[in-house]
Amino acid sequence: MTGRHSKADPWTRLAIALAAVGALTAGIGVWSTVAEGDDPCASDARLVAPCGAWWGAYIPYDDDSSLTRPVLAFEKKIGRRLDLVYTYHDMSGNELDGTLLTPDERALGRDRMLMLAWESTVWREPHHAGYTETQLGWKNIASGQYDAEILDPQIRRIKDYGKRVFLSFDQEADARIKEGAGTPAEYVAAYRHVYDRFRKLGADNVVWVWTVSGYLGSASSMKQLYPGDDYVDWIGMDQYNYYLCHKSPNWLDFDKSQRPSYDWLRKNISADKPVMLSEFSTAPDPERPERQRDWYTAIPKVAPTLPEVKAYVHWNRAVPGPGCDLTIDSGPGLDGYRIAGQDPYFRQDVPRG
Repeated sequence: MTGRHSKADPWTRLAIALAAVGALTAGIGVWSTVAEGDDPCASDARLVAPCGAWWGAYIPYDDDSSLTRPVLAFEKKIGRRLDLVYTYHDMSGNELDGTLLTPDERALGRDRMLMLAWESTVWREPHHAGYTETQLGWKNIASGQYDAEILDPQIRRIKDYGKRVFLSFDQEADARIKEGAGTPAEYVAAYRHVYDRFRKLGADNVVWVWTVSGYLGSASSMKQLYPGDDYVDWIGMDQYNYYLCHKSPNWLDFDKSQRPSYDWLRKNISADKPVMLSEFSTAPDPERPERQRDWYTAIPKVAPTLPEVKAYVHWNRAVPGPGCDLTIDSGPGLDGYRIAGQDPYFRQDVPRG
């Protein structure tokens, strides 16, 4: 498989270990790649897998609000356990969508990592079914208005969970400006306030993912939205091949759909932070169904050329609009995704803690 390893050979392991020791000796402040034992392919404190990347997905709830059932069914289809399960929450505080680390999430988290997206909105339908919501407003979050009622109880739940979790506050913030959430400066203040509340309450088991759409038409906004290196562990981006969906006329293979945004973020935001493809998928080509399969089977070849992408999280949900079925529950898309997920590059050991 062109030199990719899930368990590195002795020479690769030695090279990685020496590089880690050299970096630490030089005092440049990197996280240790051997933090969880002597295995140089063990993930570090930021949950970065040095010898490959995590394989994850967002799977919608069942009609009866079960998450475990659809995740397990999806894993059966793809022939492997997901490394990472991505879920979304609002700030309603209700049991259905506003409670971080639900019983289903906790159950799935026993053998998988969890990624929690926490939106400063209140959804108008269960599980954001219609994508309508009420904005709480970044300036109100930053002011502490919702600390006692919303933020602090959920932060304490995450602290009590103990295991490390990925967390993204208001993912795709660049798209939220036009939805009335606030200005870039207000977002930065809100992000830092949420971060500081976690620190004040001792919830240190959070790995912070700053997530933007990656749409280069929002380049100026994305720069203004960055809260600073001290507040960010990973950079997330959500890019798709929307072919025919949203009237997108061009078919973009996996590389072309991801590389421009990856390169821009590395050059303009941070060259040091690991990158997460926090949402990715392709629409089908009704005239050429095999294209969807090939889109996914190309991922293992492209992945090593995007070396700082350390997590691949599939969006497995249809979005409104004709041609916008982004799921891979059957057909060529499922075949291609299944093949890609078996590659050794995506067969890393999930940390226990």
